[in-house]
Amino acid sequence: MMENIHPALLALFGGTITFTFTALGSALVFFFSKEIKHKVFASMYGFAAGVMMAASFWSLLAPSIELSKNTNLPNWVIPAFGFLFGSFFIWMLDKILPHMHIINGSEQKEGTNTKLSKNILLFLAVTLHNIPEGLAVGITFGAFSIGNADVTFNAALVLALAIGLQNFPEGAAVSLPLKTNGVSNIKSFLFGAISGIVEPIAAVIGALAVTKLTLILPIALSFSAGAMIYVVVEELVPEAVAEEHNHFGVFGFIIGFAVMMVLDVALG
Repeated sequence: MMENIHPALLALFGGTITFTFTALGSALVFFFSKEIKHKVFASMYGFAAGVMMAASFWSLLAPSIELSKNTNLPNWVIPAFGFLFGSFFIWMLDKILPHMHIINGSEQKEGTNTKLSKNILLFLAVTLHNIPEGLAVGITFGAFSIGNADVTFNAALVLALAIGLQNFPEGAAVSLPLKTNGVSNIKSFLFGAISGIVEPIAAVIGALAVTKLTLILPIALSFSAGAMIYVVVEELVPEAVAEEHNHFGVFGFIIGFAVMMVLDVALG
């Protein structure tokens, strides 16, 4: 039944799931009058990193490796190339697009020099890193829609839910600092929520790309994995372990990895 739905609609469905979690995380501004303690954020970021790390392997790299067995090349060549290219692509965006991370209270600007406000730079940071997540969701739903046996509907849905879970702290990471900087609750929420709107858009683009060009599917899957791993190592892990001897982020990572592994193996 699901196979008869247009891949763009399936991808939009998956992207909407991830966007909804971003909005829910942003809504924390309505429930917290003070800034959340760092150890709570560390646990959330650790959990998000664990989820994305596991999802990158089970939902993206493993199917890419299986699909590459049908080519004339060794089955590691295409996944390795796509993985490296995905990481390099996000690194290039990091260097070009101006944005800002706040790690343990320290502001770290990246990208080209700009006069944009701190609030906009925080917004751009999360928006930038939502692109590969949206592509990953769209690519998996696109792979399912073209009848690929290595990607089931459950696997695509689990990936969307997993990315949604890790989007929850990202939404809060935009809205709560804005509130701390004096922005109203409504505006803080809207900025946080809108930072995730790129995911449904990227998901539709990813789905249409793999359905029109089915030969790129192994590369597309591993590309998304490389892009997501870059985000994990460059942003989520430093946030999770920013404080010395911080075990909250570490255990959050372990729990997130285990949860995603169980979901993917049991349902995917």
